[in-house]
This record gives sequence, C-alpha cells and structure tokens, in this order.
Amino acid sequence: MYRALFPSALHTFLLISTFTTIISAAGPDGKRTTKCKVKRKDSQGVLIAQNPTPVQNAAPSPPAQTTSNPTSTQIVNGNQNETLLTFTRLPPFDYQNRKVRGVNLGGWFLMEPWITPSMFEKTGNEGIVDEYTFGQYQDRGYASGLLQQHWATWYTEQDFIEMASVGLNHIRLPISYWSVPIDQDTGPYITGAWPYILQALDWANAHGLYVILDLHGAPGSQNGFDNSGQRTGQPSWAYDQAFLDRTLNVLDAIGRQVGDKVEVIELLNEISGFRDQQWVDAAKRFWQAGYDRIRAAAGGDVKIMIGDAFLGVHSWDGYLKSGQGVMMDLHVYQIFSNDELRRSWDDHVSFMCNRVSEFTSYTSNNLWLVMGEWSNAITDCAKYLNGRGVGARWDGTYTPGGGEVLGTCQGMTGSYTTFSEDYKRFLRKYWETQVSVAEKVNGWVYWTWKAENADDWSYQKGVEAGFIPRNPDDRLYPNICG
Repeated sequence: MYRALFPSALHTFLLISTFTTIISAAGPDGKRTTKCKVKRKDSQGVLIAQNPTPVQNAAPSPPAQTTSNPTSTQIVNGNQNETLLTFTRLPPFDYQNRKVRGVNLGGWFLMEPWITPSMFEKTGNEGIVDEYTFGQYQDRGYASGLLQQHWATWYTEQDFIEMASVGLNHIRLPISYWSVPIDQDTGPYITGAWPYILQALDWANAHGLYVILDLHGAPGSQNGFDNSGQRTGQPSWAYDQAFLDRTLNVLDAIGRQVGDKVEVIELLNEISGFRDQQWVDAAKRFWQAGYDRIRAAAGGDVKIMIGDAFLGVHSWDGYLKSGQGVMMDLHVYQIFSNDELRRSWDDHVSFMCNRVSEFTSYTSNNLWLVMGEWSNAITDCAKYLNGRGVGARWDGTYTPGGGEVLGTCQGMTGSYTTFSEDYKRFLRKYWETQVSVAEKVNGWVYWTWKAENADDWSYQKGVEAGFIPRNPDDRLYPNICG
C-alpha cells in the first residue's frame, strides 16, 4: 500500500527553550524529516446517582477532524510558542531484526477503574464499574463531559515526548469499538473519542513511536472483563455471529481510515478461549476473517496482530503461517491466582526464565511473537485491579468473608515512595528478567505507561524511581536467565 506523506499542519507547541528555525533533512535511509519554525510569545441494576448540572463548555472541544494533523498544545515554563511541523511517515519497522520496546497507553480510550479510580469514584455511584455502566447510570451529557475532559488530559503530547526519551519505539493504543465512527449500535457507551485517537496517532508519529492500534473492546464483550468495556459473568461475543460481524465492520473502518497511520492493527484483545470450544472456534474464524478484512481495507503494508486467546502460543502452531506480516500477542502476568502469588521473588524470576524455550520454539516455526502485556507487579494489590468493589487475593480481601492472607498490601503498590530498597531492587531485576526473555523473540510492550495510584504498574514512575532504566539497554543483571 502506498505510504502517503502527512500534509503539513500548524501545531501549537510550548517548548522547553527558545528556538529559531530548525531544519532536519531526510537522509538516504528515508528517515523522518522534521522542519520547525518557532515563534516565541512572551506574553449492575442500581438507581442513577444524582449528578451535578454540567457546566456549559466545561469540557474541552475535541480536536478538529481534518485531513491535516490536529492542533496540539503544551505549556512549558509558562511560555507559548508556535511551531510549523512537517514530517513524513516513519520508515517501516524491521520486526525481523529489531526488538519492539513499547508501552501500553492503558485507561485512555477504554477506561479501567484501577488505572483511573478517580473517574469512577467521582460519580458517587458504586454501581458504575466499567464504561458500560458509566454511560448507563449517569446523565449522558454529564458523562460525556467527564470523558471529553479525560480524553483531552489523561495523556498529552508531553507523555509521547517522555516515552521516546526513555528508549521506547512503540506504543500499543487500546481503543473501543464504540469509538470508531461508523453507523452502529453503541448501546449506553459514550462516543466521541475518535478525534483524540487521531491526535494520538499523529503525536506518536511526530515523536518516532510506532503504533500498535489495539481493538480492546468488542460488541457483547469478548471476555467479560471491565477492560473490554463491560464487566459481566456472561460475555456473549462468541455466541452471536452478529457480534463477530459487527466487530469485523469496525476493523474494516479502522483499516480504511487509519491503516496508513499505524504500523500494526491488533484485531481484538484477549478473547476468552478458556470458556469453551465455541469461543475457540469463534476466535479461529475471527482471526482469519479479520486478517482478510484488514488486507482488503488497508493493503499489505500494515502488520496484523492476533492473540493466543489464553490458550498458549503452541495452541496456534501453523495458524496463519502463510499470512503476510502477522504477529502473535502474548500476555504474561503472575498475579491472578493464589498459586502464582505464593511464588517467592526468586520463583517469579525462575518461572519467567523457564519460558524461553516455549517462546523461541514458537517463533522458529510460526509467527513473530511480542509479549504485548506484562508488568512489574507481583501482587494484585492495586485498588480495583480485580474490579471496582473487589478486593485483593494478596491480603485476603478478594473473597467475601475473608480468604488466605499472603501478605499486606502496604508498600507493595501505590506510591513508590513507600517501597523498600529491597523491593525496588527486585523490581529492577524482575523488569530485566522479563525484557530479557521477550527479547529472545520479537520484543515487548509494558502495561502501562501510567496509573493514578499503582506505581508497580507504571513505566513512567518506574523510570522516575530507578527500578526501570532510562535506557532499556542498561542492565544490572545482563545474564539473568543464563
């Protein structure tokens, strides 16, 4: 597919220092050209909670949907500058010979209560546990205003600058089906995120970050988790072909509208293949159909990502092997069962190291493999991690009436200022272990860049605290897995 140049656009940036004209010409390798002309200016059934009347114009206006890049704004040192920025598409990423080093931008275009608990707590309604109920149990105008403010502020261009500055080359951007502007039934979900999504894609490209655009929530819910948009014990995506067809229509629109702005399109996050054979069969049909839709809509340049549906990568041996530019997404956490939580710190490291052969044997005969979600967390202590109103297995509050207590949550999550020096040293070791294993294959995408109050999950805070290096090549344990 032809990789069109982005049109020139006027961006408003507030930069750290005063600039004159800056011109960086493209070299023979075709890398991004940036031209900057800067002008300095000195000068589930519950009652709906009663919501305050929304303040008129309280929410920021969404970025304009135009063929040019949207306007962006930064404020640094109180100075405002205007920048004329033009750039070409990033050159294709070499997945065969380079390693993906990325972060997820969780909780932005599909909210999760544990990432931004304040968004849910400010509703004053404990029945609001996901984006479905966020729109269902509130005045829609009020809910829309809250989300517009969230989309405009939870991530800003400064985040993209920081991500690039710490050696990352990819972002994985989770989005929801109801955010894609097509004629579809979106139920109680609040729409309107698409202009902000387009802005995020432009920011990523401007700062040298390749995008994995991840469809994270599908009609009927593909897993019943709050991160699909709807927390439910009875997800129905796989049981109704109409839901699969609607999801394919969303993918078709994504391919047509932004297939030339992203490096990878992930067809759907975390299909719950563990439920029964019908879910397994639906996943297999969907991956092939989704692959065909994206190729028809976006051509052959964009890469396509599928997932293991919680079945293990070798359950997919030979699948889509003949496809063009396909990769497998594997998510690795060691915290969502008591057996995993009982592991000692050294056991967590050993368990990860012991997966090297599993990873490399898959990629040697199948697809590229990227560890697309993982974190430094070794407990499930982050508030609302298991769902709003649900406690943690670690401290025994997960089970109503009490359960096995494995430890205290104090000093294990929240602010890193409460972490012991031993704990921070272990987090560095654990980060290096997981990176080392993932880079035996095609790389990794950490979950997540930031969270309101869970620094054990935050890449940003990990760098700030020193248990994640500013340069991923810096290793204190270079031979951790032998």
